Amino acid sequence: MVKRTELFRDCNNIVVGGGDLDADIMFVGEAPGRNEDLTGVPFCGAAGKNLDKLLGSVGLKREEIYIANILKCRPPENRDPLPEEIVAHTPWLLKQIRDMKPKVVCSLGNYATKFFMALGKVEEMKSQPGISQVHGVVREIEIEGLKIRLIPLFHPAAIIYNRTKLTPLWEADMEVVKKEIRK
Repeated sequence: MVKRTELFRDCNNIVVGGGDLDADIMFVGEAPGRNEDLTGVPFCGAAGKNLDKLLGSVGLKREEIYIANILKCRPPENRDPLPEEIVAHTPWLLKQIRDMKPKVVCSLGNYATKFFMALGKVEEMKSQPGISQVHGVVREIEIEGLKIRLIPLFHPAAIIYNRTKLTPLWEADMEVVKKEIRK
């Protein structure tokens, strides 16, 4: 079994999150990437630039939201998170949610979406539908006693690899985000 400390050995920076701690909206991804590991800043690479553009398309700025990841350290060679790593890092994310009390959480990509749809229960993540099936559909969830509106979104890095297919879907989903934050 992988111990919690093993991820810390190979990372340059622990990427806790960034943005407005009083924001009503939180975006949550899977884990830091290479650029994030080097800088300690979440979503600072190409995916972050895409996220900034998409936020701008609905009148949001990065300073008005909070961005975090399930894992706070980059997995070696950017591999998928292991279940025991998700379990080890979950308390940090749950504390961030408790402290912030966001009204809306936008899950970015499959891992984050499955995490929230399983309400943080790692053993139930595999049985959750993938992002292609649930993106842009608002769900009411309860985490740590907080009622939150979850909006699953494609990961902004996915647009890099499939711009023509995903850009229109992202734009439509961001309109859902815009509507929800006005409630």
